[in-house]
Amino acid sequence: MSQLKTHYEEEIAPKLMEKFGYKNRMQVPKIEKVVLNVGLGEAIHNMKLMDAAVEELKTIAGQQPVVTRAKKSIAAFKLREGMPVGCRVTLRRKRMYDFLYKLVNIALPRVRDFRGVSKKAMDGRGNYTLGIKEQIIFPEIDYDKIDKVKGLNISIVTTAKTDEEGRELLKLLGMPFRN
Repeated sequence: MSQLKTHYEEEIAPKLMEKFGYKNRMQVPKIEKVVLNVGLGEAIHNMKLMDAAVEELKTIAGQQPVVTRAKKSIAAFKLREGMPVGCRVTLRRKRMYDFLYKLVNIALPRVRDFRGVSKKAMDGRGNYTLGIKEQIIFPEIDYDKIDKVKGLNISIVTTAKTDEEGRELLKLLGMPFRN
């Protein structure tokens, strides 16, 4: 079992039960999934960028990403319906906990001038979305093999009912929030 999952079950869940007054263990919020998404508008002109993004996301997540395609045609962007515009991967169970551990303890501290992540990026239902400007903060990515620095969106979906519950869960899992 993952180190972070064990920590959640033994220490975090009892703290959340005490703080929010849950009577049942099943009421305690937990992380459902983590979705990693790379949007590549430039891939319209250069398909090699898409292949590189898929490979990098596969390396970061340890799982094969799905290529996302345009739903509508937009003439101003020279975009037709069905053209590849990005890729995403959904992590669950052990891979999700392993990724979160790596994100909090290895990747985020490598960000230049890092002072913590925003507390305001909650969606109203306890889910958290984080944008990363450079994929090179992950240790698996070899800086020399990169043709272009790409951004990455990370959405952490929880079973929390409110932002406060979700924020507390992430804080106890080690997410470095700004003061």
